[in-house]
Amino acid sequence: MFAAQKRERRRRRARRALPAAAVAVAAGLAAALPLAPAHASPAHASPAPATAGRDAVPSHTELLARIKGALSADQRQAPTESNPSAGATSPSGTASPSGTASPSGTVDPKIIGGTETTITTAPWMAQLWYSDDKGTADTSDDIGFFCGGTVVAPTKILTAAHCVKGYDWNANGAVVTGTAQQPTSNSDGSVDVHGGTVSGVWRQWNHSLYSATTIDNDIAVLTLPSPVTAKPAPTTTSNDTASYAAGTKATLYGWGRTSSTSQDISETLRTATLPMVSDTTCGTTYGSQFIKGHMVCAGEPASGSDSGTVAACNGDSGGPLIVGGKVVGVVSWGVTDCVAEGSYSVFTKVSTYAGATYPRIDDTNLNGDARADLFVRRASDNTGYEYDSKGTSFATRVSWGSYSDKNVVLQADLNRDGFQDQIIRRASTGAIYWRHWVPASGSWATTLVFGNWSTRTKVVAPGDVTGDQLPDLLSVTASGTLYIYPGNGDGTFGSPVAVGSGWNQYNRLLGHGDFTGDGKPDLIARSGSNSYVYLYPGTGKSGSGAFGSRIHVRTWSQYDAFATVGDITGDGKADLAARTPAGTLYLYPGTGKATSDLFGTPVTIGTGWQQYNVFG
Repeated sequence: MFAAQKRERRRRRARRALPAAAVAVAAGLAAALPLAPAHASPAHASPAPATAGRDAVPSHTELLARIKGALSADQRQAPTESNPSAGATSPSGTASPSGTASPSGTVDPKIIGGTETTITTAPWMAQLWYSDDKGTADTSDDIGFFCGGTVVAPTKILTAAHCVKGYDWNANGAVVTGTAQQPTSNSDGSVDVHGGTVSGVWRQWNHSLYSATTIDNDIAVLTLPSPVTAKPAPTTTSNDTASYAAGTKATLYGWGRTSSTSQDISETLRTATLPMVSDTTCGTTYGSQFIKGHMVCAGEPASGSDSGTVAACNGDSGGPLIVGGKVVGVVSWGVTDCVAEGSYSVFTKVSTYAGATYPRIDDTNLNGDARADLFVRRASDNTGYEYDSKGTSFATRVSWGSYSDKNVVLQADLNRDGFQDQIIRRASTGAIYWRHWVPASGSWATTLVFGNWSTRTKVVAPGDVTGDQLPDLLSVTASGTLYIYPGNGDGTFGSPVAVGSGWNQYNRLLGHGDFTGDGKPDLIARSGSNSYVYLYPGTGKSGSGAFGSRIHVRTWSQYDAFATVGDITGDGKADLAARTPAGTLYLYPGTGKATSDLFGTPVTIGTGWQQYNVFG
């Protein structure tokens, strides 16, 4: 292992660099088309995007103060859920005499044996700093800690739940991206972030079933108020088994401890290569503490000392384990001091949580509260309206002005900037436009994407169909061929790829989000001959293999309009809205089941919806 070189400035301690929910578990062991210039289009009196707290993110000065507070919190342990007043105590953990792991409500999130690296090799690395002085002069109740994270979309950071649950990141957190160096406090009291970008946190989510006792379901996502320029790392998919095969080489990154005998964490990003470990081996090592399917081990058996050990250690919590350029693990827990003989580092198995995290990574919506909203157009005067979701109902509509000469309006964040965009087709010309908010100018821009799609019978914006983390666009030609237009992440699209023919047998083709809970967008199609409704499960691939065999989920002849805008209820599952000719709108909550039980019991939204002739 390569010990960190001594620095002239004061070194920071790992004891303040991890949340207390993550201290010492398991101490024992057992044996394209280019973007065209904007074209003239009827003006829209559209409102600026609602921010729902985005504007509450603090100033750059305040964010630096939070980092400074976390830097100065040496030997300070963050509180656990069971002990919210925990103060100046140290992480601890003892080996079980029986050799079995025995969780105690805390984890030892813990790179030993690695080498220094640059941000160029891992541009998606993020530093998460948390500082809360509780508003008192008494420093004994102060909280300050550090975790790692991964930029998985321009406004999204994937990390561990034990770094998030129980903490108010909007009020007390700061995120640093774009640098391999940890911040330092200067003699004049300022903080140097070494060229990094400092962001606040707009929203936070952790898995609802996270357990601080067993460290199960240890995964979370932080949403930033503005996109960062760091290149995102894609997360693996639910059907990925090859990445977890025993012996597969994985790469770990982090700023954690570099020695079992020192609490000092690394001031420079480090990396190490670890082989994946079989579930059988990990289960034998940790007994019931290892939860197969939710956790995965990596590394050679630790030697019992720094020499001969390569492992994650304190301060690496929340950081990524990478295979094939994708995040397959999140640093979760391990043994005290990280090098106990025969031990392995334990990670959250990301493939298992693809269905849970995808809706949180791709949750852009009109008013910014992570619940999908409905956009409609009134037939009488062509006015567009936004209906913000309240879970199982909608708030009072908000006018977006005139949407005359339009016959398609869809929602999709094509440039992944956290602001919801619109894909619009002009009825008179068939031209497809991308309408998106430009924060720098505080205005909407409307840009031509495709010249004439008037003969396209269907246009769908389901999300990332191809598995590259970039939203795609689908259309059906007059002859019935379905094409995927791969998104480039900037409002432009690559060359179309044919999925197959026969798609004009359906009088409705819908999709936005993941209906089956596997982290891949799906399609909903209704037959024109018998009103059978089919689910086409997404596979994360392109071309003819983009969707699995269809599944008959409903027979719906009673509805004449539908909308699939994503997760309306806010439970992480894509939903569907359906309207009767008489104007009653129903919400069909998604269940995540790829069966005839795809939707739960419908909820009546209300009447009068026959006044609208565009849904999207």
